[in-house]
Amino acid sequence: MILETQFRALILIAVAGGAGAVSRYGVGLWAQRQLGSHFAFGTLMVNILGCLLLGFVLELESQTEWIGLSARLFMAVGFLGAFTTFSTFGFETLKFLQAGDHHLALLNVGANLFLGMVAVWLGWMLARIAAGAF
Repeated sequence: MILETQFRALILIAVAGGAGAVSRYGVGLWAQRQLGSHFAFGTLMVNILGCLLLGFVLELESQTEWIGLSARLFMAVGFLGAFTTFSTFGFETLKFLQAGDHHLALLNVGANLFLGMVAVWLGWMLARIAAGAF
């Protein structure tokens, strides 16, 4: 029974993750057509919308019984997990602030931005090395 429940959860997450990834792509295309490609409007829209939806879903779950485990797995882990992980970052930072842990909130923001940029640069460098561009 436990294995069947875990398998069902994985299927929910996988289906929702596919929908989230396709939605992310669609929002990116739409934003580029509507707003141009001179700024990362699609990514910004996805990140802000993902933060909005994750905050809504997780807080609604904690305050009511409207959202059960299956719906949370589908929306928060599957759909929004593939749509954007920035939403999780935003939610976690908010929780630090609400708990009065301003130093942890600042550390979370700084570490994610700085280390994320370093990781992007490192990946870029490794790709250039692998491609023989140096």
